[in-house]
Amino acid sequence: MSVGSVSEVTLADVRDAHDRIRAHIRRTPVLTSRAIDELVGARLAFKCESFQRGGSFKIRGALNAVLSLDERSAMRGVATHSSGNFGAALAIAAGVRGVPAYIVVPTNAPRVKRAAIEGYGGIVTECAPNVPAREAMLAAVVAKTGAQFVHPYDDARIVAGQATATVELLEDAPDLEQIWVPVGGGGLASGAAVAARALAPRVAVVAAEPSGADDAFRSLASGRIEPMANPATIADGLRTPLGRINFAILSSQGVTVALASEAAIVRATRLFFERMKLVVEPSGAVPLAALIEAPKSRRARRIGVLVSGGNVDLDALAALFASGGAT
Repeated sequence: MSVGSVSEVTLADVRDAHDRIRAHIRRTPVLTSRAIDELVGARLAFKCESFQRGGSFKIRGALNAVLSLDERSAMRGVATHSSGNFGAALAIAAGVRGVPAYIVVPTNAPRVKRAAIEGYGGIVTECAPNVPAREAMLAAVVAKTGAQFVHPYDDARIVAGQATATVELLEDAPDLEQIWVPVGGGGLASGAAVAARALAPRVAVVAAEPSGADDAFRSLASGRIEPMANPATIADGLRTPLGRINFAILSSQGVTVALASEAAIVRATRLFFERMKLVVEPSGAVPLAALIEAPKSRRARRIGVLVSGGNVDLDALAALFASGGAT
């Protein structure tokens, strides 16, 4: 497994990651809902990473990356740029390792996510809300501190760590025919593709993406990365551009992309709250939103859904529900 180049992430890498992080994560539950099954017309198994340490799946990859570092590389700390969830996860992982975490956060990041980063001990530096600004500020922070940069998703160690969520899902729901997973940068989706291909090659992986941030859809269709200058979606965690390593894995594994409208994302977020009593952030609701809007021919009879996180400002959630998406 290579960190900085496009290379295969193997099942052995995923198993090693699981062994490395197991003591520091929660094995999140797989839940069901008859009401949502009837709505979608399929039996769904929801892998609820909203219950994960730090409130999202991101801790899996962050821990694998940080605990993989040699002592010399780790001693000055770790750094990343993040709109929230990965920053919180890296702060937790750095705390486990006993090193500082420097997080570059865009000014438009959700308040609850920034508070979580700081609550877990992350040292926050703000930047303008665009990729060039993130990268420039991160470079300045790394130059000043000597910290080790850990990419939020474009890193084979991250992919291997995120793949452990799918390993657990397949163990707990062995009769799946499809796995639907949100895609932003692509760490969780490419990890799902790696794990499914190795453990259950009959299971198709479908990446779900907001229509207003559809770079993965366009990239996989064209065969080259198609960055999006101004993604527009309430699913803030999926505004990030598709990573190089992640694109290569998704392409090679034949992963397809399903799109979701903003109205469907709001509706799905509300469905989780009302039908399952789950607080799920809009990014985590995108696979269900895409399933609701997908034609019946695209849906299998037994589907696993990776619910990526539950970090959402409750005031913002109330405003989101008021804006539409009534069940």
